[in-house]
Amino acid sequence: MRKSKPKKRIMLPDPKYHDPYVTRFVNNLMFSGKKNLAFKIFYDSLDIVADKFKSEGKTPLEIFKQALDNVTPQVEVKARRVGGATFQVPMEIRSDRKVAISMKNMISFARKRTGHSMAERLAAELMAAYKLEGGAYKKKEDTHRMAEANKAFAHFRF
Repeated sequence: MRKSKPKKRIMLPDPKYHDPYVTRFVNNLMFSGKKNLAFKIFYDSLDIVADKFKSEGKTPLEIFKQALDNVTPQVEVKARRVGGATFQVPMEIRSDRKVAISMKNMISFARKRTGHSMAERLAAELMAAYKLEGGAYKKKEDTHRMAEANKAFAHFRF
């Protein structure tokens, strides 16, 4: 693809909530093409979240979206070589990449958690992210802190 950009694929909405973000999350969650299993894990985790947050007055989908927003980074640092030295240059992230990073962080930290099933671990990570805590939220904060510390090298942006 030298000249033209590839066409964006249209993400079909999921069967239960009719939301393309859910489909995108499930595609990241999926292993070895087992999409039905990934959907089952995701829906089970949202059921667990709904049970825990009954008094909150929000739907599990709203809690999921708020948790994703809470772990979405705004800036990241990229290594840039200038004159033999490597600098960590802070850069803003494109909107589609922000979503991809937040989803992948959420899933990876859910996999690292302790718990019986993946649905329980994912629900625990979603609830933690909703409350502004947990591994994925800490990763976002660390990324922002790193970008803030290297703000002096922002003029090396490419």
